[in-house]
Amino acid sequence: MKTASSVFAALGAALLLGLGATHAGAADSPETRPNILWLVAEDLSPILPPYGDRTVATPSLGRLAAEGIRYTNAFSVSGVCAPSRFTLATGVYATSAGAHHMRTQYNRHLLEAVGLTPYEVVTPPEVRMMSEVLRAHGYHATNNDKTDHQFAPTVTAWDASGPDATWRGRSAGTPFFAVLNFGITHEGQVWADRVPCRNLRYHRLFRPSVDGGAHCDGETGPFPDHVAGDLVAPRPPYLPDTEPVHRDLRRVYSNIVELDRQIGLVLDALESDGLLDETVIVFYADHGGPLPRQKRLLYDSGIRVPLIVRFPDGRGAGTASDRLVSFVDFAPTTFSLAGIEPPAYLEGSAFLGTYEGAPRDYVYAAADRLDAQYDMIRAVRDGRFKYLRNFRPERPYYLPVVYREQMGSMRELLRLRDAGGLDDVQAQWFRRSKPEEELFDTWRDPHELENLAAQPGHAEQLAELRAALDEWMRRTRDRGFLGEAEILESFWPGWVQPVTEPPIATRWDGVVTLASATDGASIGYRRAGSESAWQVYSEPFSLDAGEHIEAVAHRIGFAPSATVAVR
Repeated sequence: MKTASSVFAALGAALLLGLGATHAGAADSPETRPNILWLVAEDLSPILPPYGDRTVATPSLGRLAAEGIRYTNAFSVSGVCAPSRFTLATGVYATSAGAHHMRTQYNRHLLEAVGLTPYEVVTPPEVRMMSEVLRAHGYHATNNDKTDHQFAPTVTAWDASGPDATWRGRSAGTPFFAVLNFGITHEGQVWADRVPCRNLRYHRLFRPSVDGGAHCDGETGPFPDHVAGDLVAPRPPYLPDTEPVHRDLRRVYSNIVELDRQIGLVLDALESDGLLDETVIVFYADHGGPLPRQKRLLYDSGIRVPLIVRFPDGRGAGTASDRLVSFVDFAPTTFSLAGIEPPAYLEGSAFLGTYEGAPRDYVYAAADRLDAQYDMIRAVRDGRFKYLRNFRPERPYYLPVVYREQMGSMRELLRLRDAGGLDDVQAQWFRRSKPEEELFDTWRDPHELENLAAQPGHAEQLAELRAALDEWMRRTRDRGFLGEAEILESFWPGWVQPVTEPPIATRWDGVVTLASATDGASIGYRRAGSESAWQVYSEPFSLDAGEHIEAVAHRIGFAPSATVAVR
């Protein structure tokens, strides 16, 4: 008879969570499954040497591109992080699940300003965090350390999540899925005088003796400055040619250099651990750039991201792909790389691996509430043309977001706007209303400044993309037309968070079965009194006499249940 400890040790490789059948052999044989490492930058457009921008040197990213596949048409589903990260974590569009507003969990004062309270998105019962699915198939899953998913991670989501979580805590021979987030390129690092130590933590984790003041002991440290004061950086035409703008551009590129240094530390650590040739590395950003008219918008400056995938066997090394890739494809692709059949609830398709699907024709994106400012914009893009529909055309393009207005270039734009000092291109963003439809040729007009929607010569593209957007919104049941208070009420009746029903244990002939009355609840269990990670319950198991475990249930968006003892 199995003991509890043997059940825990064998759980990952042998058990299924009921989230889609496993691919025979590939998912059940640990030696055939690659490690998978996500390197996630924040607020970064593809202004990098592998994408043709030579402003600063990035040898680590250059190495990844030389040894991997560089995707030139990769897009987030939103111009901000929380809705985008929701889709990355679940494989479901934020708009179809009601997760499309920027930050539902935090910033109480902003939510109260629009008559709401912080809440968590409740997903359909079949949806699981992708890391939990991987854990159920034998992967050791860690996150370092951002969890801005519009809900608290379920207790079964990670083996470890926090500023010290890396692949190094797993059992020997266990494949890993690890997420490392890099905050140094975030919007808030453009105007900051000092850097939070958490944004330099990879120096401490992987090379604590590094010099140059790149690690710090307290809450903040001196900001790494990697560019000279006379650096000439490419300036988008929608930003004025003034010193505050150039200062922000220098900081953006300095942060990219620091990002590259940190990624180099990770690659060195992976290589020193003997894992580089066993690991698929995926580098990308959570959405587009940090500057005004980039972040929060659905222009390519807000949603187009760098994406590089490096395989341990060198396949595709040094190549570029113009295949359209959306964040909704990341979960099925990760499962496909691990040999796991993607669950049916996923709304994207794999672009690599065993279950690779056909190339997509379009990518889609959405913009809704930003802090305390409401809007509703939807976008669809093929390989060349971008179509945007403004559902609230009476709203101006520019919405005052207090956080963004700490940036020098944003303040400069506002100053020049009020003084009448902007040219026609720079003044576009400050128009008081929007057309209902916009169409851009991103090849001829990469900054999306000339609206072609009313031009007869582009009627065919307009009709095609208009129809594609309508079909996507219908198919995914876009919840953007619902008031946010109505969405909150549907998640949390009476605006009170529901609590997951605790697991109920049944025993038959020495075999223990765990279940929760809450539809869609995940169940975790571990040895009683242990502080180890909750193991994902997948199927009944045996306990010897005297063996004690404890169990908990947790559905996404609900509070976790009380812990129950199982003897």
